[in-house]
Amino acid sequence: MSQNTDTKDFIQVRIALLTVSDTRDSSQDKSGDVLAERITTAGHHLAERRIVKDERDQIAAQLRTWIEDETVDVVLSTGGTGLTGRDVTVEAHRDVYEKEIDAFGTVFTIVSMQKIGTSAVQSRATGGVAGGTYLFALPGSPGACKDAWDEILQYQFDYRHRPCNFVEIMPRLDEHLRRK
Repeated sequence: MSQNTDTKDFIQVRIALLTVSDTRDSSQDKSGDVLAERITTAGHHLAERRIVKDERDQIAAQLRTWIEDETVDVVLSTGGTGLTGRDVTVEAHRDVYEKEIDAFGTVFTIVSMQKIGTSAVQSRATGGVAGGTYLFALPGSPGACKDAWDEILQYQFDYRHRPCNFVEIMPRLDEHLRRK
C-alpha cells in the first residue's frame, strides 16, 4: 500500500487501548503489546491502556469514559469480537456508536482473507464514531491486531496518507454536537 507523505506534516493522534479478556492480565496481553508498540513506533501517543472483563456494560462504560476524555482521539479494543457467548465487545461498541464505519469490517475481512482464508468469516471487527472519537474493535489475536494496524489503521491515522485519512476529518466528527 503506497502513501504520499511529502506535502503534509505528521500529526500525532492520542490513542487509548482496551483489552477485553476474562483471563488475561497485563503480563499476558500479547495483542495489547503488539498494538501499543505499533502506536508508539508510528509516532502516536498511547493515552491510556486498560484490561476489562468480557462484560458488555463494563466495556461500554470504559468506551464512554474515553469518549468523554478530551485527551483521547481514538480507542482501539482487542478481544471479544468472535462468535462465542462471551464475545460481547462488538455489541458494547455498537451501544455507544453514533455512526458505524461499515467499510472497516469489510476491509479487515479482505485483509484477513489473504492471511487466514475463509476463517476470516469468524471475525466481527468493527469501527465507529461517537462524541468525536474513533472506536475500533479488533480481534484478540496478535496476528489480527498486526493486520488491522499494518494494513489499515497506520495509514488512516497518518495525516499525510492520500487520498484521504481519518485524521483530516477528525475536527469535524462532532460538528453535529456544536450546531445550533
